[in-house]
Amino acid sequence: MKYEDARNQFLQTWGKLGTEWGINRTMAQVHALLLISPKALSAEEIMAELKISRGNANMNLRELMNWTLVNKELVPGDRKEYFSAEKDLWEVARRIAKERKRREIEPVLKVLSQLKTVEEGEKSAEVQEFTRMMSQLEGLVGKFDTTVDLLIKAEENWLFSSLFKIFK
Repeated sequence: MKYEDARNQFLQTWGKLGTEWGINRTMAQVHALLLISPKALSAEEIMAELKISRGNANMNLRELMNWTLVNKELVPGDRKEYFSAEKDLWEVARRIAKERKRREIEPVLKVLSQLKTVEEGEKSAEVQEFTRMMSQLEGLVGKFDTTVDLLIKAEENWLFSSLFKIFK
């Protein structure tokens, strides 16, 4: 396979994967382009490579910076802003897990905690089943939250840190 074909296939595949993870395709493609780029790229270069508008490029770059997956770089003597992606894939996975936890898991845990305390004026079978299921769901999501915390804090733990070094 030629480099250009492989590169385009990677950009398309990463974009599709992004949509399955709940982010927009263009954001994932911008991230993919910066991941494989040997140097920081300007917004204009990103726009040209992906054939997207300035607004689309800027919006997605800003969101990638919010996720801490992309950094802005300034080149002395150049007025343009350049962007580069975090290249350590373990760190990328950790940052994505942290952001998804904040955006998805924590709000669900909060709602489930509130829902399981539904007033039980009458101890009907429906109320008992509802509170039982909310408690079970809270427990399951809580375990998932704990697992994500382990991934996020893995570098701090000597055992996980050692295991990550083996895989790197």
